[in-house]
This record gives sequence, structure tokens and C-alpha cells, in this order.
Amino acid sequence: MSSKDRDLVESMLADVNVDIDNIPYTAPPGEEGMDFSHEGGEHEAFEGLAQQMADLSGCIQAQCKALCHLHNIPYQSYLNTQFLDACDIYLEILHCVDILINKALNRNTPNWRLLNSCPCCFYKLEDEEPLALEWLVTMDGNNSLKRWTSSTADGTTTRNDSCRFRSDYWLDRLTVDKFKDEVQGRTVEQCKRMFAVFDESGIFIAACQHRFILLACDMIKSGELVKYPLAMVDKLLTVYSRNGGCVYDIGCTFAKTLGNSSLGPCTSALNFRMMVGAFHGHAHNRRCQIDWHPMYIEGTGHTEGEGCEHIFSSSNELARSTQHATTFHRHQSIEQHFTFWDEDKYAALSVFLRNHYQEALTAILTLTAELSAIQETLNLTNADFVRFHVQEHEYLDGLKQAPVKDHLSVRYVNVLDKLAERHDMHLAINQAQVRIDTAYSKLQNMEEIAGHLEVQLGIDKQEALLLKYRSALNELECLVVMRLFELSKLSLSGTDAIQNTINRYNTQAATLVPPRPTLAWKDIVEYSFLGEFDLLRQSRTDIRDADWTAPAHREATVKYFKLQRAHEEIQHLNIEVRHLHTAIHDEQIKTDATIDELLVTNPPLAAELRRRWQARAAINAVHLYQLCRIKSLPAFSGRRGIGV
Repeated sequence: MSSKDRDLVESMLADVNVDIDNIPYTAPPGEEGMDFSHEGGEHEAFEGLAQQMADLSGCIQAQCKALCHLHNIPYQSYLNTQFLDACDIYLEILHCVDILINKALNRNTPNWRLLNSCPCCFYKLEDEEPLALEWLVTMDGNNSLKRWTSSTADGTTTRNDSCRFRSDYWLDRLTVDKFKDEVQGRTVEQCKRMFAVFDESGIFIAACQHRFILLACDMIKSGELVKYPLAMVDKLLTVYSRNGGCVYDIGCTFAKTLGNSSLGPCTSALNFRMMVGAFHGHAHNRRCQIDWHPMYIEGTGHTEGEGCEHIFSSSNELARSTQHATTFHRHQSIEQHFTFWDEDKYAALSVFLRNHYQEALTAILTLTAELSAIQETLNLTNADFVRFHVQEHEYLDGLKQAPVKDHLSVRYVNVLDKLAERHDMHLAINQAQVRIDTAYSKLQNMEEIAGHLEVQLGIDKQEALLLKYRSALNELECLVVMRLFELSKLSLSGTDAIQNTINRYNTQAATLVPPRPTLAWKDIVEYSFLGEFDLLRQSRTDIRDADWTAPAHREATVKYFKLQRAHEEIQHLNIEVRHLHTAIHDEQIKTDATIDELLVTNPPLAAELRRRWQARAAINAVHLYQLCRIKSLPAFSGRRGIGV
């Protein structure tokens, strides 16, 4: 950069109150650097450079070599530093311009981006149809975007970086650390040692159901500690308030943590609902799915809840540059990527709505026909499907909590086992007289407990052994029932949990008189459904003849809930279509009025806003076309026109 161009840049930065003394600048050793100018076309190249840097981070050298080739000059390594410094200055200029434009458009109020990032989710209108879930987000962590503690400028000297992130995507460390002591008694020293080599070990994000990124925070020298999702939920509830839902891959367990945290009363009062994503949910057992899978939760529509996975699949490309970057440049790279990601999501928003509308209509048409045929054949009603679901829920709950008498009986057998162990202690009397009193006291105590339980329960030892055997059988039954249907979907051969339970069952079966038949894993995997489980005949409850266990009934119940979610999806899309149409209309009026005002007060800023609005208006024109296509569908059931 020539001295004349540098003076011009410093003058521009001074006009927007940028401290030019802290702007990094590295002159080439003994010679002039590359000369960027409007005349040479390099300024236009910078228009798309920010996105290229976000997408191709780590390829600065390749960018410099390409420019050297265009200018027919030899490549020198110092040009990398100049190029990066020029990009930093360029992005800082853009940031300052963004501040001025946002102020002119009244977009500088607290949480404006969160409240307006996704018009389909958050552009609320008057007289809207109430929804079971007013807003729905997904959150998750990813450890690809690490940054090494030993990040250095020359391999030996630690980099000093006092710059801070510019955008409001981030929750700062102090905000997150407010929740670091919410879970007591948790040992994380091993995790700390494992992540000690990283200053930032990844990111934790939250996104709306249309995959717009809402919030992000750094995971500091750790994995996914509970303080990160707690901080996210706190911010989301502050901004969006009541009747919200959040999908998290461990939402089932995190919900308990959330309820026991300082946010528990707030989440309960605001009717906040946790759930597990559709993909991760199928890795959980059946009992968990019934409570936490979106298909069984009212108001979720066709939400898959895996938006973060889509985001991470794209942001992982930044990993090659973030690991050795400074804190500021790591944040800058991630911010740029998030910004362009959100712009891409907005550009595809109307197509997203149209595709989902058509999919929901197809699902309703298909499932309605299939369910009608099933109901006619099996003489079932919609109430039966709900009843089947409730019965399965109650059955699996019952398997996890055995009757009190069974618990006492098992305890009785355990006491007898300990009593037998205490009898062996008589052999040590002649060798250790000191231990006689203690052993005899324990022996008497066990005999008294055993006698008390015998009188209280009115059972003999053989009956208690049978109950302990049934306890092992019930545990095996619980695991098999909850995993059987998922194993058939995934074509898996088994799990360690079931194998260990089979071993426990075989141990108890051998203690009975006469001994019961033992089981092997191959016996389990050959069963195709519950009716073939002969072992269930001897369990506490025989469910083979229960209506909800019939394969046809189970399949029909799943179709019923999918149909309910498809109808909800249409309801949501009708509202979202109107949200987007109204947001486009209001944005155009506001922007046109602001441009007219700036033409009088600040013509250069008016020109920049008009240039940006041309690109936005082109995207909005596509949206309006797609929205018209949605409203022209014969089965469209939403309100037409714009709202208020």
C-alpha cells in the first residue's frame, strides 16, 4: 500500500472514530508492498473477499500467490501479513459502516438481531393463531473450532491480542461462568487435563428451526459442560419469553439439570419445554423417546431438531485456520462465516417454506389414506392410538419401578446371602477371639432382619428366590422391550447392557428349584417381536396379548402421531408465510424512507445503503414469487395478504 493510499485509509478510519494507532501494519522489508486501488480493480475484489476468507480460511497464502500472479510480481512471504492486515482493516471499515447503517435504520436496540434474524420465527403479528410452542430452537456443542494454547506469532513468542469480537452472536465468558457452579459434586479434573492444551476447545451454539444462528459461546478448556446450555437458555428466555421449546441431543437428562438449577422456576413459569432431536432420539431407549422425541410432543410439527448438525458440517471447514489463530482472528473468522451462513439461509427461506409445505401436504394425504384403511380393517379409532401410546408409557414406567413387595423380597434374599457369609465367620473364632463378639452380633442382626421379613411378607426362602429371579427377568424384559424395535430399525446385533442383563438372569435362573432355562444372545436376536418371547410368560406382567404390542397397532400409532405433526406443520407454515410476507413489506417501506432521509443528511451513507438494498430487494423479489406459488396451491389454508 502506498503512503498516499495509507493516508487516505487513516483519514477514513478517523472519520468513524477508529483508533488508527492500534491498526496493525507491516511494511515489506526494504521494498514497497502490493498496491491496491480502484483503478486496478482490487477494491472490487474485496467485495467478495470477506466471504472467501470465511470459506477458505487457512488459504491466505494461496490468495496472495493468486494476486501476485495477476500482477506479474514474484511472491514474497511478507505479503501474507500485509494481505491479512489489509483484510482486517477492510472488515473494520465494513463494521463501522454497519454501525452507521443500523443506527439509521433503528436496528441498534438491544437484542434487535435476535428478534429479527429469522422473520418466519420471530416477526410476530397481531391476531395470530396461538401455537403450542411459540418459538423453537436447537442447541449443541462442537469441538472442531479449537484454538491451541500455544498459538504464537513466530512459534516461540505468545501473541498479544487485545481485540474483541464485534458481533452480538457471542455470549462472553463472564455471562457463561455465572452458571459454572450450578452442578455440584461433578469431577471434571480429567476433562480439564484433556483440554488443557486448548484455550478454546470448541463452540456451543443455538439456532432457530430455520437454521439461523442465534447465539454462540466458546467452550473454554472443557467439553460440553452444563454452564454452556444453561447460559444459552437464560438468554433465550430473556429475549423470547413464554411457550418456547429447545431441542438438545441430551435434552432428556439436561431437563433435570435445568429444573434443579437457578433457572428452574423461570423455565416452569414460562412453560419452557426441552426435547431430543429426531436423529439423536432414535439412539435413546424407547422409554426416553416416548417423552422426548419431537414426534410425540405437541406443537413440534415436522421439526427434526438437528439444525446445529447442518451448521457444524459447514463451520468445520474453518478448523484448519482457527487452531493457530489469535483469539480475535478466530472470532472474526467464525463471525464472518456465521454472517454469510445467515445470509444464505435468508436467501433460501421461501424455497424452504414451499418445500416443507408440499411435503406436509403429501404426508397428510398419504397418512390419512393409510390410517383410514387400517382403522377400517382393525376396527380402530383415533382414541385407540392415543390409548396404545398411554398404555406403552405406563408399562415401561412400571418396568422401571417394581412393586414395594418385590423390593422387600429381593432385600430378604440379599439378607439371607449375607447371613450365609456370616456363618462362615464361626470358623475364625478359634483363630481370632477378638472378632467373636462382632461376628456374633452381626449374625444375630441378620437373623433378626430375616425373621422379621419372613413374618412380614409371609413367604419362604424359595418364594423369595423366585422373586429375585423375576427381578432379573424384569430387568432383561425392560431392556429388550425398549431396544427391540430400535434394533430392528438399525439392524444391530445387540448391546452390552442386554448381554450383561442376560448373564444376571442366567445366574438367578440357576438358583431356582427346579432351575429355569438359561438364555443366550442368539435366542434374543432370533425373536422378531414380543409374541415370540416365551420368557415373558414368567415375568410379572404378560404383555404379549396387550393391544399396544401388536405390530400392526404399533405401526398405526406411529402413523397417527406423524399425521398430527403434519397438520401442525401446515399450521406453522401458514403463519410463517404471512410473517415473511409482512416482514418484506415493512422492510421495504422502512429502507426507502431511510434512504430518502440520508440523501439529505449523509449522501455517501445513503449510496451505500441503496447499494446493499439492491441485493436484498433482489432476494425479496424471489421470496415474493415463491410465496405466491405457495398461496396458489389448491390446499393452501393460510390467511392471504400482509399482517400488522
